[in-house]
Amino acid sequence: METRMPEILAESSDLVCITGGRILDPDSNRDEIADLWIENGLILNGRPEQRHEKQAVVVDATGKIVAPGLIDARVYLREPGFEYRETVESGTLAAGSGGFTSVLCMPDTNPVMDKAEVVRYVNGKAETAHTRVFPVGAATENCDGRNLAEIGDMVDAGVVAVTDPNRTVSDARLMRTVLEYAGMLSIPVICHCEDSDLSAEGLMNESYSSTRLGLAGNPNVAEDIILARDIMLAELTECPIHIAHLSTAGAVALVRDAKARGVRVSAEVSPYHCVLTDEALDGYNTSLKLSPPLRSGDDVLAIREGLRDGTIDAIVSDHAPYAVDEKTVEFAAAPSGSIGTETVLSLVMTELLDSGVISMNQVLRLLSLNPARIFGLSGGTLQPGAPADITLIDSDASWTVSGEAGYSKSRSTAIQDRKLRGRADTTVLGGQVLQWRAGS
Repeated sequence: METRMPEILAESSDLVCITGGRILDPDSNRDEIADLWIENGLILNGRPEQRHEKQAVVVDATGKIVAPGLIDARVYLREPGFEYRETVESGTLAAGSGGFTSVLCMPDTNPVMDKAEVVRYVNGKAETAHTRVFPVGAATENCDGRNLAEIGDMVDAGVVAVTDPNRTVSDARLMRTVLEYAGMLSIPVICHCEDSDLSAEGLMNESYSSTRLGLAGNPNVAEDIILARDIMLAELTECPIHIAHLSTAGAVALVRDAKARGVRVSAEVSPYHCVLTDEALDGYNTSLKLSPPLRSGDDVLAIREGLRDGTIDAIVSDHAPYAVDEKTVEFAAAPSGSIGTETVLSLVMTELLDSGVISMNQVLRLLSLNPARIFGLSGGTLQPGAPADITLIDSDASWTVSGEAGYSKSRSTAIQDRKLRGRADTTVLGGQVLQWRAGS
């Protein structure tokens, strides 16, 4: 099947005028209907010289939000080694279609991204990608929690953080060493918080629902215990940590308390954990088997409050693509994960913005400004002189989720057939204007 591609409306070298849109930039508190000018890939301060204006490529954004380019801080691109699940090409097509101009890719590749040469390989693939790609290196060799990875070499090659993405570094002494090295190199450590002895063979959240469905449970405390440990280690080493895919009420409280004490901790959540509960698993749908698992209604309420009060800093897709035959098996045998880059923005607007949990300004902080600040990226802003990474959002677009219709190689989405409002239809990547859909 021929790969669908976005239409290129302007190249990076073109003078571009995005006209008539609502410019919404949390970084500068700008919220106005105005034109935004771009030249040589950078955002201009006002209009260019009048003699150049006729040369501009005009992009009509009437009725749309003109926002800083969205940044997805947790994506599995699977390349090298698992190209049958996803590639840098297909993964960034999916991300761009969802309105993202940058993604952070996780290191669970084959070989694992624990050495500079693997980082350089991914960077080479990213040269022709449809978003910016920022690699995240492994914290330990082969992500097995035994020996420190070559963190310094990977930083030199371009990683923006380190993590063992699907498991906890259970050895507290080794975790302290990871934090000390990362702190010296001025990068954060992304923490997957899960005590594997407690989560054991858990297939879903430990609850009444797990008992009723006959599935082994993964208790909240498995996440909370490791999170408490990592916060204390971050406090000891003074290294910034970023909590991956937080999912429990206890975790929200721990992060809130740590921030109040001045610990350098930030946290993210997937939109699924803001919207769905473990009761959704009644049909044993493997697309809803996630890591961490969907939790209780009380956990969802606590997460929403954490988004509202700023305890949680970012919303990520946690885009984890698998081949169709890997997910179309019995629940216990299926891997945990769902695709998500193409639906994050719309799901957040439909379920969190429309219900008054957060404002549109907060949406853009969570999906753009805050990830840029946490990981030291140049995006997340529409300030003059910044790279022209921009997302145009059609708030009135109405559509129904279909994994079959997306750009990802995977088809397994936790929100199949869900009706959503709002959608990105155009992205600007370093001044290059990409139109993903017309007339959404």
